[in-house]
Parts: sequence; structure tokens; C-alpha cells
Amino acid sequence: MLTLATSSEGAPYCCNAFYCYDAERNLLIFTSDMATRHAQQMARNPCVAASVVLETKVVGRVEGLQLCGKAARADEAARRAYLRRFPYAALAELTLWAIAPDFMKFTDNTLGFGKKLIWNNR
Repeated sequence: MLTLATSSEGAPYCCNAFYCYDAERNLLIFTSDMATRHAQQMARNPCVAASVVLETKVVGRVEGLQLCGKAARADEAARRAYLRRFPYAALAELTLWAIAPDFMKFTDNTLGFGKKLIWNNR
């Protein structure tokens, strides 16, 4: 699950979404209907933040990603990637979005408590 944070006109919002990752293009792809608050906010302001965290109760195994980037409607290649990950979604009407990250911070406690790896494309 991806936690997505959006904002528009000073009003922040967050939601959770199933996602897939397109490693070749460095995109996180998810679906969200245009009637949702976060989709409407992304349409007005494509700057988003998101996080993905591995669920664990063991502190030494905590792994999590925080990122910032731009969200846009996804293309056909992204649709194919999403349907490979979630084939049952082929039965649904999908409004797909893709986040192109420009900053990512990965916390990986398996490398040492609080170890952070940073990627910045700004």
C-alpha cells in the first residue's frame, strides 16, 4: 500500500492506494477515480508526497520509503504494468495515475538503526 498526500488551495489530504512500481521508468502507478478528493487535488496541483512502509513489529527490520514528486495521468505502458501486478483490475474502469519521484528517502534498519539512503533528482 502507498500512502499518498495531496494538497490544493492550502487544503492537505491523504489516502491509501494499491500501487505497482515501473522500475524502468521510475514510476509508482495507482488508480484513483476523478471523483475522489485526492484526484481532484492532483489535477489542480500535481506536486505530491507519498510513503510506503514494510509492515513489521521488529524494529531491526523496519524499511520505509518517503518520496516527493509529480503526479500525472498514466499512459498505456503504465496501464499494462498495473494490470500485470493486479490482473483482476482489468474488469474495472480504471483512472490510472503515475508519480514521477524527484526525491526519495529510504529508511532501512536492516543496514543499521535509522540508516537512510537518499536519492535526489532535483
